[in-house]
Formats: sequence, C-alpha cells, structure tokens
Amino acid sequence: MVRPGSPIHRQTFNALKDLGADFVRYVPWFPYPKMAVAELKPPTKEHTFWDFTYLDSTMEAIMSATEGHSVVINFSTTPAWMWKTEKPVVYPENPYQVFWDYNQGQTLRDSSGQEIADYYVRLFSWYTKGGFTDELGKFHQSTHFYKIPYWEVLNEPDLEHHISPELYTRIYDKIVSALKKIAPDTRFIGLSLAHVSNPAYFEYFLNPANHQYGVIPEGISYHHYSTPSFPDQDVNSYQYPFFEKADAFLDKVRYIENIRKRLAPQVFTTINEIGSILRSPQITQPIPAAYWNLSGALYAYLFLNLTKTGIDVAGESQLVGYPTQFPDVSMMNWQTGNPNARYWVLKLIHDHLGKGDQLVATSFMPRQPDGIVAQAYQTSKGRRILLINTRAAETMLELPDTAKYRAIYTVDMHTGDNPPSEKKLNNTQITLTPFAVSIIQAD
Repeated sequence: MVRPGSPIHRQTFNALKDLGADFVRYVPWFPYPKMAVAELKPPTKEHTFWDFTYLDSTMEAIMSATEGHSVVINFSTTPAWMWKTEKPVVYPENPYQVFWDYNQGQTLRDSSGQEIADYYVRLFSWYTKGGFTDELGKFHQSTHFYKIPYWEVLNEPDLEHHISPELYTRIYDKIVSALKKIAPDTRFIGLSLAHVSNPAYFEYFLNPANHQYGVIPEGISYHHYSTPSFPDQDVNSYQYPFFEKADAFLDKVRYIENIRKRLAPQVFTTINEIGSILRSPQITQPIPAAYWNLSGALYAYLFLNLTKTGIDVAGESQLVGYPTQFPDVSMMNWQTGNPNARYWVLKLIHDHLGKGDQLVATSFMPRQPDGIVAQAYQTSKGRRILLINTRAAETMLELPDTAKYRAIYTVDMHTGDNPPSEKKLNNTQITLTPFAVSIIQAD
C-alpha cells in the first residue's frame, strides 16, 4: 500500500511531508521479501542477484517526503541464505504476496558476521555513494546520494531470528565498524527490541567492555504496543488495559534508563514504535471508529510521560497498515487515503510542542477528574496546555481564570479522519469528549 501503484500512495506521502517530523523511521519488513531484501539469492561463481527494483521506489518516496528532516533508515531484513536452515527458504515470486516465514534460522552461516556486514556496506553504498562493487568485482551504479543521519541495525532481534544479546552485539559491531568507514557522520541505533522484559539485552549491549575496539554505542531503541486483556473486549473496555500496560511499560523505561545512565550515559534513546494492537496482523473485522481516538490518546499519554522521563524521541507506529499488515496500527485510512485520528494527534502535538519547551507544574483543583491528564508548557510560541481524556466518558473542566485563552485545538470522535477542530475560547469552561486530545493556546 506504499508502492507507487497503490490508490493511497500519493495521499500517504503528502501526509508524511505535511507532518514535517524528524526521526522518521523507515523499515522495509520481511513479510514482503522482494521489497525488503536487495540480494535474495546467494552469489555463485558466475552471477550475483542484486535487485533494487522494489526497494528503490519506496525509498525514493520516503526521502522525498522527508526532505529537510532527519530519517532513521533500517533495512532490517537480512537475506535468509545468510542463516543456517534445514533447507533453502523459498519465498513467493509475487512481490505482493504476504510471506510470514522468511526469517528462518538462528545461526549465521558466517559466524564472524563479515558476510552480513558486507551486505549492508553494499546496500548502504547503493543509497549514499551512487553504487557498489559486488562479490564478483562488478560495479552496480545507482543515482542515489542520500544523506542518512541515522541508521538502525536490525529490527526486533529478540523476535526475528531470536538473536541473543551476545550475537546481536557482535553483528552490530561488525556492521557499524564497516559502515563507519564509508559514513563517519552517520549515527547508529542499536537493539530495536520488541519486548523489554529481559534486561540482559541492555546490560550487555550498553556495557562498553562487550564491544569491539572502536565501536561505541550511540543510540538505542525499543518498542511498546498496548493490547486488550482478552480478545472479546469492546472498545470501551480497551481503555483500562491500554493505559495500565502503558504505565507498566513506563516503569520498565525508568528501569532501562538507570541501566543506560550507569553504563553508557552518552547514548540517546528513541522509543520508535508506539501504538496499540487489537489482535493479529491478519485482522479483518471492522475496527470501531472510537478505537483510533483511543489509540491516539494512548500515544499522547506516552509522549507526555516519556518526555518527563527524558526520552529523546517518541515515534508513533505505523504510517500505513491494512488488512494482513496490522491494520489496527495504521495512521492512514487505507480505504480512503485520509489520515486518521492517530495521525492527527501526532500532528497536533508536533505543531504545538517541541524541543526546548518547558514543562510547568500542573495540578487540578479541588481534585483531578477521573482519566483526565493535563500538562502546561511554556513554549517559544507561547503558553500551551495539553489535555488527554483517557476514558470513554465526557468530562467538563474549568480552566483557571488567571490567563487569557485564545483557542482550543481538538482531535476527538467528532473530527474523525479530519484535521483537529479549532475553537475560540470565550470562557473558562470546556468539555472533553471520550478519548479526546486537546491543546489550549493561551497568551
């Protein structure tokens, strides 16, 4: 659905461009091997099999839509033939046929990691150096000379190939030491964990003693998705496990931060997959409209609390989902091409809040309404208040009369797939509808 022939291709990349975000993460993923892997067959003595047909067009669209902003590139899917498997992995010839069994094997056929590092040197050179020389000495010319400020090494290694902390660190070091030779200004991000229940990954990877000479970890990443407690819950019940699991995740973030500060305080952190998942990637049932607002409120809640924890980047996942590809995680309506509430919450925050803003002590009087989260900011654009309704109930609030309020911008079930509403504030009383996210502009 992100390919040029997709009916929502143009709208998707226009939405990405309009967002104007930094640290936009691009991860071609293994369920579509032809769109994720540049060398699907091992070289022979006579031939190599490099093919960027399906990789190039989407990469070009990403780089064009993010021009002037930073990107995090992660061609995470490694060629299956580089892993020891019982038999060769046979992938579909149809590039659009989903194939969930591509990532087989847990042991590299080249235990040194040099083969996989060489693959990434050539792939990186294709996109940044105008081409590369293949295994047989033939030069493959491209027209790409992209600047890639951040490169992430693999994706969810705790799930994909079930890579141990020790093996991952060895692979990371091989890839990074090779890429640093041709891209000394690129900063590298490691781990990209799906689950953060095992501190061994952080303890091992962040310990400088476990890296080869000359490799110093620069950034780490990990992910969070809130899920229902059981399959048959309805959207009004999701609110409780979604935010309970978010709070449990935040406890883990604080624990990981202690490890990072102890072992590698120079390392920055990007939690670059934040979202919610209802069931499975193959979900086909209709998704309630209120779900998108709930998921947007969840992102706003985590954004705020990750800011308080000192996390550098909070990335919402994912731009385009659709049936068979985690449709419940999408920020785009795959049927109409319009951004949904998850996108508009992100854009609302991005347009009003930013790096360098000061968080101001914020409290409720006489008591905090159930499920309402508030945070006041002093920004370069003036004072702002972020309001998040984490409950499926309408709540009325009274703002203090010590400031002059100009407008309130809101994403809620009334706005749907449309931009945030904008209303002038003529009094201090406001109403937050279920799962609403609002920003108040004050003098």
